[in-house]
Amino acid sequence: MTLKKHLVLGLSLVMLSFACSNDDNNNEPEASGAYENGILITNEGGYSQGNGSVSFVSMDFSFAENSIFSKVNGKLLGDTVQSMAFHEDLAYIIVNNSQKIEVVNRYTFESVATIDAGLNNPRFMTILLGKGYVTNWGDGSNPSDDYVAVINLETKEVTSTIPVEEGPERIVSNGTAAYVAHKGGYGQNNIVSVINPNGTVLKTIAVGDVPNSLVFDNLGRLHVLSEGKPSWTTDETGGKLSMIDVNSNTVVSTLEFGAKQHPANLAYEGSLYYTLDGDVFKLEVGSASLPTTSVVQGVSFNYMTINNGVLYGADAGNYTTNGTLKSYDLTTFAAKNSKEVGIIPGGIYFNN
Repeated sequence: MTLKKHLVLGLSLVMLSFACSNDDNNNEPEASGAYENGILITNEGGYSQGNGSVSFVSMDFSFAENSIFSKVNGKLLGDTVQSMAFHEDLAYIIVNNSQKIEVVNRYTFESVATIDAGLNNPRFMTILLGKGYVTNWGDGSNPSDDYVAVINLETKEVTSTIPVEEGPERIVSNGTAAYVAHKGGYGQNNIVSVINPNGTVLKTIAVGDVPNSLVFDNLGRLHVLSEGKPSWTTDETGGKLSMIDVNSNTVVSTLEFGAKQHPANLAYEGSLYYTLDGDVFKLEVGSASLPTTSVVQGVSFNYMTINNGVLYGADAGNYTTNGTLKSYDLTTFAAKNSKEVGIIPGGIYFNN
């Protein structure tokens, strides 16, 4: 922990101790104010209920604390907590249906700023060369008003917007460009947009229908998992896994799933992992065929990621009560730990 973090954390703990000592009628558990070296989980909450939240779970799962933003700042976070991004000592929490981004100190969760102008149905954020890039669906019924908002991270303001095609969703950066998966918003799409640091769309790349996740491997290649069109569209298609050469921004290989198979939750650590029909599959990069045997069975993940040989999954349960963060050992593929988090957990972030 840097000296700056120590000072901020110390001041936060003093303030929290004073506040608690002067409120004898407050029966809520105290906010710990110490959220370093653990896992932050974004929880959507019930749509239009304003109960979105962020949970903290220690790396060893011995401790968990829910609704940390509300406990630290004394106010609700908002409606539909979609995702989070880190930049230096700050966390940017995207609150989709409240049309805002709450900026907090990532280690104490004290509020720093609220960005509530220039956003319209914001979804996900990445950092590219000192700027924030946030995908926005706009009006879901209008396929022509989607954009990526560019945020000045010093002033905490949206400074410009980049028009893009319908349904920009997850976005990642390799330090040279940002890559946007167009899942389709309320419809379906099948492209990845490449955005230059100068704020223009360099290229759109056709992938499978409804791309839901994308990761870089250790050689810098971009892997895009598409789930395919669902059956209710009456034009159902199977999923695809596309590998993109980021030097030429072209698809160099594609693996196709069955016509009724809809994979999700692509993650990478040495190998690629994804979920399909309640199981987790492992795929070696460069393999010419998809695996037929799963490594973890019987899961129901709203989101999945990997960190230091451990697979983490967010299980939303019945989508109305608190969900669960679960972990699995990637050597034995055995279940390790689980901890209750908030309602509809959908993002997992390692706060080191």
